[in-house]
Amino acid sequence: QVQVVESGGGLVQAGGSLRLSCAASGRTSSRYTMAWFRQAPGKEREFVAAISWSSGTTPYADSVKGRFTISRDNAKNTMYLQMNSLKPEDTAVYVCAADLRFWTAPNMAVPRNYAYWGQGTQVTVSS
Repeated sequence: QVQVVESGGGLVQAGGSLRLSCAASGRTSSRYTMAWFRQAPGKEREFVAAISWSSGTTPYADSVKGRFTISRDNAKNTMYLQMNSLKPEDTAVYVCAADLRFWTAPNMAVPRNYAYWGQGTQVTVSS
C-alpha cells in the first residue's frame, strides 16, 4: 500500500510565497509519477502541475505557469511545489497524487490516472 501525505499549506497575503511538500511511503523503491491538483469550494478538481520520476517531464496548468515550480527529491520520495506571486484565486485545498505508471505529459493532468491520493492541505491567499 502506498500513502501520500501533504504538508506546508497555510495563510498568506497576495504576492507571497508558500512551499508545499508531498511525501510518498510504502513502496520506497518505486518510481512514481506525482502531481498536484487543487479544489476550491464549489469548483471541480483542477490540475496544477506534475512531475515524472526523472523530473524530465513537468507539465503545468496555464494558470500557474511562471509562478509555481514543481520538483522532487527521489532519495526522500518527496515532491515539492514552490508557489510564488500567489493570488487570491489560488485559494484551494491542494492535493497530492501519485501513480506507479509512466504517463506522457497530457495524461499526467488527468486525475483518473493516479491511484494514490493524499488528504490535501489548505492554501488560503488573502487580498
